[in-house]
Amino acid sequence: MQHDRLQETRRYFLGRGAGIGLGAAALATMGHSASAATSPAATTIASHFAPRVKRVIFLTQSGGPSQLELFDQKPDLMKWAGIELPESVRQGQRLTTMTASQKQLVMPPRVKFTRHGKSGATIGEWLPHLGEVADELCFIKSMRTDQINHAPAMTSFLTGHQLAGRPSIGAWTSYGLGSENSNLPDFVVMISKMQRPSDQPLYDHYWGSGFLPSRYQGVKLRNSRDPVLYLRDPEGLPRELRRGMLDGIAELNQAKLAEAGDPEIATRIRQYEMAYRMQASVPELTDLSDEPDSTFELYGPDSRRAGSYAANCIMARRMAERGVRFIQLFHPDWDHHSRLTSWCTARCRDTDQGTAALIKDLKRRGMLDDTLVVWGGEFGRGVAGQGKWDSPEAGRDHHPRCFTMWLAGGGVKPGITYGATDDFSYNVAENPVNVHDLHATILKLLGIDHERLIYRFQGLDFKLTGVEPARVVKDILA
Repeated sequence: MQHDRLQETRRYFLGRGAGIGLGAAALATMGHSASAATSPAATTIASHFAPRVKRVIFLTQSGGPSQLELFDQKPDLMKWAGIELPESVRQGQRLTTMTASQKQLVMPPRVKFTRHGKSGATIGEWLPHLGEVADELCFIKSMRTDQINHAPAMTSFLTGHQLAGRPSIGAWTSYGLGSENSNLPDFVVMISKMQRPSDQPLYDHYWGSGFLPSRYQGVKLRNSRDPVLYLRDPEGLPRELRRGMLDGIAELNQAKLAEAGDPEIATRIRQYEMAYRMQASVPELTDLSDEPDSTFELYGPDSRRAGSYAANCIMARRMAERGVRFIQLFHPDWDHHSRLTSWCTARCRDTDQGTAALIKDLKRRGMLDDTLVVWGGEFGRGVAGQGKWDSPEAGRDHHPRCFTMWLAGGGVKPGITYGATDDFSYNVAENPVNVHDLHATILKLLGIDHERLIYRFQGLDFKLTGVEPARVVKDILA
């Protein structure tokens, strides 16, 4: 009986005793206006200081691209070819079960490097188009993580914690800033449609909202006739009838929200409204027929293939134009334990021209100044060959101790390299940057103080950057 009274008291406070205040406050921004899609956090949190960028395009290369072949030139490794990695370099660091039982014989890079632009950035020959925009890029060659396997490493890379259940950086951004567009979600995800099947899964929690209200999770656009499932009205259902149905459902949900005070009910109301608006906005967004031939020439022939990485890069630019706050592209299959020279070159061909074109396209439209582009994967690759080091079948194992990422756009210094690795690209030698530092820096550019972006859950105050000290990498900021 006492438990029942407590429950009734709680329901009274949330629904009626708080003066319908919770329900009314939650619905204050509802209706058919642009404010219906604006995050309540946009008025309660907003920017902590002047933002340098309005939006982020995160080009996520899933699987761990090899920094040794792409960016981190180590010409002296030829002298170490086939020689065991010195223990003074390895220092007993953890290996995966795939290479722990074999000798760690050095496999020199399989590419030639060229210096590009006024900055002299070193980029491997497998990325010729990226070299054309080298002076726009800010390389971080001293990234590191604690996770050596894909799922925990990618989870940490995107949520700040190796265990699933925390909000992704896109969800945190949506929670903190909301959207500039009432007709599209704050946070949109696209996954490349691969030419060959990839056996590496991409889990929904990589773009999930965790313990934040579910309205902040990423909306995944599918590579199919229906980019968002169940968005189309059934055949024969007039638009005005659908509007009336949604209004009726909204009234029922509003009554339930006033009674129970459950924020997920408010989320449900907003989702219905957003879906209604997306019925018009998504087909217009995904229809590339209004793009001139010059766009497809810039992004390359693969950009005409729906769902390709290059086509998704065009979509990313179109979403940026429409005010989507956080846009994330996933390109899988960078996990090259074997046949590195075959498979890594294939992934470079998939992504090189589209990535460079996106930078050029944003710049020529005057959008690069207020857009942050981020490129990278969850970790790098090791210097030792996996398998027979001098065989065409050889690959590289996971390597969390150092890897390369780059940023471009508003707020970061173009044409610079920050951090360095040792002679084997095995350990960070200068200016280490961990995942939390990267997150703090991205939030800073968006105008958010990572120490003040907090959400209370189960009695604890959570942050994207966790409880360990994290720093904004100020040396890369313009």
